[in-house]
Amino acid sequence: MLKPLGDSALLIELGNEINPALNQRIHALNALLQNPILGILETVPAYSTLLIHYDPLILTFDQAAHWVRDKMTQLDDSFHRTPRRLEVPVRYGGASGPDLEAVAVSKGISPADVIRIHSEREYTVYMMGFTPGFPYLGTLDERLIMPRMETPRTLVKAGIVAIAGSQTGIYPLDSPGGWHLIGWTPLKLFDPASETPFLFSPGDVVTFLPLESNSLLFGKLDDHA
Repeated sequence: MLKPLGDSALLIELGNEINPALNQRIHALNALLQNPILGILETVPAYSTLLIHYDPLILTFDQAAHWVRDKMTQLDDSFHRTPRRLEVPVRYGGASGPDLEAVAVSKGISPADVIRIHSEREYTVYMMGFTPGFPYLGTLDERLIMPRMETPRTLVKAGIVAIAGSQTGIYPLDSPGGWHLIGWTPLKLFDPASETPFLFSPGDVVTFLPLESNSLLFGKLDDHA
């Protein structure tokens, strides 16, 4: 459950799967660790793990682990944050989502079905990563589960909505990417000048709203340049 990672970090493992209950416990524990003792540098929550960086010139692994274990005893009594609910407008298909039709063909359904299935459920933000502000959202309906692309693109534009494995996500910045691109949102996910630079936070609940201009819902592609 708790083990060293190199000489300046320790890793807490509560499981090895994408599970809402495990993820909720990870973020509750992370909240408990936000008033750290001297020598704790950073905490990094993920799906079911929590990485803690510490200064080995100030703390030993045993000292850091003792502090963490003490906090873990408080976990069941920790506060539970009511999740924020956010709606993300999406223009699906066309130049906005060049892989939408390929996904539909691969799964044996129509592009309109892909849009409907992707947008009809709620997603939890399990973790942030890859690039600043990138939300890992889960979980996808099993009808849309796709492996990552064998050859990633060298450039994916900011705002692109994509899927890979059992996850969906949104690219906050222009960057390389190996997920399947199915749409685009005008929302700005990362603003380094803001006091709260990330639009999303772990634990948020997200729904995707097809933009009214998505004529693909009615059987015709709507290109976006």
